[in-house]
Amino acid sequence: MEDNDNKKGRLPRLKRPGDNRDPRFPYRVILIWVVVLIMVPLFWKFRQFQQDNVEELTYGQLEQKVEEGVVKKATVVAGVGMLDTIKGVYEVPAKNGVEPKSVNFAAKVKYSDDIRKFFKEHNISFEYTEANQWWMAFMSSGLLPLILIFAVIYFVFIRQIKLAGKGAMSFGKSRARMLNRDKNKVTFKEVAGMAEAKEEVEEIIQFLKDPKKFQRLGGRIPKGVLMVGPPGTGKTLLAKAIAGEADVPFFSISGSDFVEMFVGVGASRVRDMFEQGKKNAPCLIFIDEIDAVGRSRFSGIGGGHDEREQTLNALLVEMDGFDTQEGVIIIAATNRPDVLDSALLRPGRFDRQIVIDMPDLVGREEILKVHARAVKLSKDVDFTVIARGTPGFSGADLANLINEAALLGARNDKKGVGMEELEEARDKVRWGRERRSRVMDEKDKKVTAYHEAGHALVMFKLDFTEPLHKVTIIPRGMYLGATFSLPVKDKYHESKKQLLDEVAGIMGGRIAEELTFGDSTSGAAGDIKQATHIARKMVTEWGMSEKIGMVNVSEHEEHMFLGRDLFKGREVSEQTARDIDGEVRRIIDEAYSRAKEILVSNKDKLIALAEALLEYETLDAAEITEIIDTGKLQNPPTRPPGLSSSVPAAPQAEKAKGETKPEPFPTPGIGTSPANA
Repeated sequence: MEDNDNKKGRLPRLKRPGDNRDPRFPYRVILIWVVVLIMVPLFWKFRQFQQDNVEELTYGQLEQKVEEGVVKKATVVAGVGMLDTIKGVYEVPAKNGVEPKSVNFAAKVKYSDDIRKFFKEHNISFEYTEANQWWMAFMSSGLLPLILIFAVIYFVFIRQIKLAGKGAMSFGKSRARMLNRDKNKVTFKEVAGMAEAKEEVEEIIQFLKDPKKFQRLGGRIPKGVLMVGPPGTGKTLLAKAIAGEADVPFFSISGSDFVEMFVGVGASRVRDMFEQGKKNAPCLIFIDEIDAVGRSRFSGIGGGHDEREQTLNALLVEMDGFDTQEGVIIIAATNRPDVLDSALLRPGRFDRQIVIDMPDLVGREEILKVHARAVKLSKDVDFTVIARGTPGFSGADLANLINEAALLGARNDKKGVGMEELEEARDKVRWGRERRSRVMDEKDKKVTAYHEAGHALVMFKLDFTEPLHKVTIIPRGMYLGATFSLPVKDKYHESKKQLLDEVAGIMGGRIAEELTFGDSTSGAAGDIKQATHIARKMVTEWGMSEKIGMVNVSEHEEHMFLGRDLFKGREVSEQTARDIDGEVRRIIDEAYSRAKEILVSNKDKLIALAEALLEYETLDAAEITEIIDTGKLQNPPTRPPGLSSSVPAAPQAEKAKGETKPEPFPTPGIGTSPANA
């Protein structure tokens, strides 16, 4: 666990040799309270002493008291100066109805042998003390209370505020933290799945190490690099790796650290940050989530934000203004490049934009291997199969997948993490944990089984669908059951035939319900939404409708950013909108007819699939193929009910010939049945 200093970005306190104290223990605060607790009783004791009734006597008066015989005992206290003090008590006898009493006295004298003889002649015992009482004089002067008050204020308030860096004059100071090179262990070895991005940032690091190599032909180092990509793709991880590889000072700060409640503080922090950078040039400054401070000016409906705009203006000037100096390189990260100000994105400020997208098949396999280094794996683990089944997963998702698999293996007392744990973890990360506690009656379970069997049978019979991986009727997340396909490779575009087959496979669930039970349920709500989305994209964006043609007539679906977007009218006429709706309906109806024809002609195989699902709950690709080919399951699964199989979808993989998927986040499962639809 990191200590408080590391959490706040400060360097940890160093221990002296032989010092075994915990640096996090508040020794200074305890010392202050010990001093206070000691001095307060002493001060109270002294004040009580001052308040006692002490009668000041001259030496003549003291001699008179001694001769009268009322003094019985005395003490001689050596003084700091020329005079000593004789202290004691004399008795006042009863007189005129007044009771006798004892009176404390003190007399200032120069002690000598004559005084000693005088006391002995009158049989008075006395003591002589050499104690130095200067501190009593100091305490009696009244300075001690003031000193104590100022000491407490200094240690408790002023010193703590200075240590915390929150003094009244530190609001405008930069909160950028210089990373400790010795403690930062992240290097490019821990970064996988972004080869091109690594090459670009490695070039910057090489330039800082050997600038003459690149300046030989007149080139100059980029002033800024903007890393753009969806959340979880590794932008901050790449920045940590840059800090670990670069042999130059590396400052880290978040975009939200600039914005403060006081106007002008953000701009002051920007200037102070660049001042620190210039003192340590050449150096790198990493700004995470720069969209917090770099949003376009005068955007939205409510007008601008003066504090944020001042901060942005200061950042623009410092990056490429009139008095800009070389040697300070800005590396920023954001997942919202569309909201950044255009002046911030121009060359001269951010010269390069590095796109860090979702990892491809090879990248996902590399990322899985990186995160699995610290995990004990079984011999049957094949990361290629897991990578094929995780399209659209980010690096963070894959790291979570490995961690969930390790936790699942430990919970089941396994000696190593195997394919069963990895596949279960993949499904848990994507759709949620199995909900075996969810009790379904026999009718609902049978409807779900026939629904998923309809999806699987239609997808198996079509020529351009993705290979089946498994079918399950175990509730997971929001779904009662699911049919999973496993792409052979990453898909970047999709043909019309593939899309039509995909829509037909989606229709198989509802048709199987109607053929078996003569009725339909709300479980196909997700299927209908997915099929409608694909069909509308085909008509409005991908030009796959002869009636609409090669015209983009999609609705305005981008994020509302500028105020004028609210008042943007329709882009198509009413007649065109009716034609679009008609074409979408035609595509879905034709796909519905094709799927129904397949299920009607193979009803016996549909029943066999559904009955096997009711018995075993989960079937893999090989078992589905065996049932469709032979009508029954010759080799029933020996695994516990519901546990995923690690057999890849080889039997059907030969027919998947297209490269596909225009969507950046494809869904490996198809025909899922929402539990709450």
